[in-house]
Amino acid sequence: MYRAVESAVEGNIVILGITPDRPETGYGYIKVASDKEAVAIVERFVEKPDRDTAQAYLDEGGYYWNAGLFVLKASVWLAALESFRPDILQAALTSWMGKRIDGAFIRPDKEAFTAIPSESIDYAVMEKCPGSALPIKMLPLDAGWSDLGAWDAVWSVSPKDDKGNALHGDVLITESSNSLVHASSRLVALAGVENLVVIETADAVLVADRSRCQDVKQIVSLLNQQSREEHTLHRKVHRPWGWYDSIDEGGRFKVKRIQVNPKASLSLQKHHHRAEHWIVVQGTAEITRGSETLLLSENQSTYIPLGEVHRLANPGSIPLEIIEVQSGSYLGEDDIVRLEDTYGRR
Repeated sequence: MYRAVESAVEGNIVILGITPDRPETGYGYIKVASDKEAVAIVERFVEKPDRDTAQAYLDEGGYYWNAGLFVLKASVWLAALESFRPDILQAALTSWMGKRIDGAFIRPDKEAFTAIPSESIDYAVMEKCPGSALPIKMLPLDAGWSDLGAWDAVWSVSPKDDKGNALHGDVLITESSNSLVHASSRLVALAGVENLVVIETADAVLVADRSRCQDVKQIVSLLNQQSREEHTLHRKVHRPWGWYDSIDEGGRFKVKRIQVNPKASLSLQKHHHRAEHWIVVQGTAEITRGSETLLLSENQSTYIPLGEVHRLANPGSIPLEIIEVQSGSYLGEDDIVRLEDTYGRR
């Protein structure tokens, strides 16, 4: 790492490469001009190959896995952006110039920030650096690296039973081998299978051949094409004040379990399309409803009419837990008009 920092101080962009030990198809590759140099010149970047091509890279040598880890000076990064993607640089600067300071928080301008073009660091800049005026070099990294961005990598580093199965959660398995099972909210059972990845969450269940874990990207593309929300909205959602868990819903109702941290509060808000019933199951709730303030304890409840300004707060020293029942014509999370918010949200 010292060599990487030393080279970066000289004005180079340094990428850390992993020496491949198998024909991996799930990673991009770095081709260096010579692998005899301690810090080698990057000749080109290569997209994720098929298995035969990956084997050819392994046989030929001079190819390294792209770990996506870079060492460079901030000034060099800005220069690279200005050279290859001035639109991203200008959009980021616009957002920064419109920032506001909220106590210990610096908040870039939200509207300008969302207008910044969405592009990966590799495509936007790094793949354009080889052969340009911005030198990019590679240093081999030997640190037991594993990219846990894919489930087969999680299987490879997990403890396994005598059949090669890595099991997490409430799992029953018989006559099965070399599989990863992750059960987070219910029982998962496997019988007579091998080389599978089974990931169960409250949101969805993924079943895949362990060698095809990278294909989950195709599932994400299908979700986008069908305008589904599973990849962006989750059943249990964490917020600065605590969390909520959407436990049931139908055409005109939704039921949430909500936990508010001690001394925390939600925003002062209202809704255009829904009314809410709140039932306290633990702790003490301080409720603003219009011009009145209520203090409710366990087993007490209240009703928030459609359009009423309201706020939920926890004045106590233990977590507040309530059950919220929403009813109305539209129950989306974007039906919130925030009038005041401790966390600077709009």
